[in-house]
Amino acid sequence: DVTGIAQLPEGVEMVMPGDNVSLEVELIAPIAMEKEVRFAIREGGRTVGAGVVTEVIE
Repeated sequence: DVTGIAQLPEGVEMVMPGDNVSLEVELIAPIAMEKEVRFAIREGGRTVGAGVVTEVIE
C-alpha cells in the first residue's frame, strides 16, 4: 500500500458511484508503475474507488 494525494479536476468537488473521472495522484513513495495497470483507492480499510493508470508523470 502506498499513500498518495489525489487532485480532482477543476470544478469537480465530489465523485459519486458510477461516475468516471480523470485525476492526478502524487504518491508519497516511489513505486514501479506502468500504463494500463489497475489500482484501487482505499480509505479507512474500505475500497472507495478503482482505476487504470493512463499516464505516468515523473
